[in-house]
Amino acid sequence: MLLGLAGVTGIGKSYYKDKIVEKLNFDKIKIITTRPIRQGEKNNEDKIFVTPEELNELRNSKKIAYEFNMLGNTYAYTYEAMSAKKNTVFEVHYSTIADLKAVCPNLCTIYILPRDVNIAKEKTKQRNLKPEVEKSRLLEIDEHYNRIMNDNNLRSMFDYIVYNDYNKQSENEIINLVRTLLK
Repeated sequence: MLLGLAGVTGIGKSYYKDKIVEKLNFDKIKIITTRPIRQGEKNNEDKIFVTPEELNELRNSKKIAYEFNMLGNTYAYTYEAMSAKKNTVFEVHYSTIADLKAVCPNLCTIYILPRDVNIAKEKTKQRNLKPEVEKSRLLEIDEHYNRIMNDNNLRSMFDYIVYNDYNKQSENEIINLVRTLLK
């Protein structure tokens, strides 16, 4: 199963990705990015940090299945990662969902929705981002949240929409949904 998790910044995509890996034995797909590494991040753990030149080498060697630009940085997935014959999970941005499903028609997606968008904003503020980055992320949360709440066409692109109340019950519901999908 190829599983993509989407939702606003601060909703817990990384947390749930790690829980799915831990509890259901999935592998993580590592996204490639030209974004600078943040404090506390480790290269080749969740992301593979590359220079624009290194990304261009991957492109030229036909290893990139899909790439997109977000907040001034480029992100990409390799063909190898997207076509693995094992259960894999990764985070997806809502704006890329249609394109990703075209590249990977077997992609199953879960959109994680906050009942209270202000909690996602608080979680984002706790990341100690540079002020200009934090400001753009908070604006993106509002834009993204408003779009998913008001755009039926966008919501219909996701296979499942679940709520995260930032508690054990939400965690159990998401893990149990993925467990059911595996059967």
